[in-house]
Amino acid sequence: MAEQTVKRGGRRLLDMNGYQWTVLFAAWLGWGFDAFDIALFTQVAPNCVPTLLGIPLGTPEAKAAALYWTGILTSVLLIGWAVGGIFFGKVADKIGRTRTLLITMLLYSVGTAACAFAPNIWVLMLCRIVASLGIGGEWAAGAAMVAEVVPEKRRVEAGALLYTAAPVGLFLAATVTYQISGVYFAGSPEVSWRYVFLFGLAPAAVAFLVRLFVKEPERWKSVKEAAAKVPTISDLFSPQYRAITISGLLMAITALLMWWSCNAFIPVIAAGLAQATAVADGLDKAATLKLVEGWKQIATNCFNVGGLIGTLLTIPMAKLVGRRPMFIVYFLGSAAAIMCAFGLNMNNYTRLLMYFPIGLTVFGVFGSFTYYLPELYPTRLRGTGSGFCYNAGRVIAAAGPFIVGSVASRGADSLRTAITMLFYVGFVPLAGLLLMPWVIETRGKDLVD
Repeated sequence: MAEQTVKRGGRRLLDMNGYQWTVLFAAWLGWGFDAFDIALFTQVAPNCVPTLLGIPLGTPEAKAAALYWTGILTSVLLIGWAVGGIFFGKVADKIGRTRTLLITMLLYSVGTAACAFAPNIWVLMLCRIVASLGIGGEWAAGAAMVAEVVPEKRRVEAGALLYTAAPVGLFLAATVTYQISGVYFAGSPEVSWRYVFLFGLAPAAVAFLVRLFVKEPERWKSVKEAAAKVPTISDLFSPQYRAITISGLLMAITALLMWWSCNAFIPVIAAGLAQATAVADGLDKAATLKLVEGWKQIATNCFNVGGLIGTLLTIPMAKLVGRRPMFIVYFLGSAAAIMCAFGLNMNNYTRLLMYFPIGLTVFGVFGSFTYYLPELYPTRLRGTGSGFCYNAGRVIAAAGPFIVGSVASRGADSLRTAITMLFYVGFVPLAGLLLMPWVIETRGKDLVD
């Protein structure tokens, strides 16, 4: 069924009218700030964690603590994300996509900003849990809304464009962190991270714009009026939908495991490489701190630029060769990028730049989930199914950052141990290739009402 709002004006770029672009932009902002709030903690972890634990910054104990607690807090975030994604996915099918988007954006913006006032690591964890519930729920509502509003033949382009908000959000987080921690409060790393977290309030303003300009999709409203029962998780595993749920879940688990194992430690790895370089070059404390913040931004930007390009490349691949071959290419590329980045002998700066091919593949593949998962389900189950597949896998993916952080923090050389652990993450996408027989191809199929 075509979205009725198409009639509000002539079609323009990508066959979408002004209102459809407004919907896409609203969801894009929601997902971009979603990624922004996620990244703020990983950016400030090298300073935030030791400070809350009372450990002097720059010491071996501080590095080990940052690795250990980054792993724990990232895993907690993923579990909260999973709970929020599954819960709000059902909410999106029940009360609507737009209302759910508004609620979740307010939830994660308040939760992130509250981290600025955390007196200890446990309160910080509680605030991250609150934020994670909203972060998980926002994706399902936004992805379902975009899939139902845009023209059928532009669903792939719109879905991939929606996901480009993620690398932009991560880039923004790196930029904000650098300006606050590396410029304005360069000499006060013990407090600069608190000001960084305050920027988490930015999505709250966007949430009100969503409320003003975006209406519920006509497709959802017509199906909701005719629906006889509220969708449940058990519906996803009924004989009719079991195979497609398994397909979406397997691809999401593989992608999430490798993404979070790599991304969660970018600032920690970059900081460690910078500190090792500073020692070798005989830099003083001030110069070392500046180098650390600069290298954190470089690594994050390499990852994000690669992710942006990789996300856009899913468009021609999905449309020309199909979803299954696309997953095969991205998983092979992910394995090669991770194993080369953390397995080959190279200088510290070159290793830093290797986050570009990691972003191109490990990050890029996520551009497909914003259209692939909504394609699998009918309208009455679209939010529930997409939210479940994309988020349930986070419970399993939570093991990745926890294992990497826990093992790396115990080594005498925590940086070297972390690099070795990340090398073994390269086997995750290789395992994902064995799951391809269960992947359902959706190329050329219209959304089902």
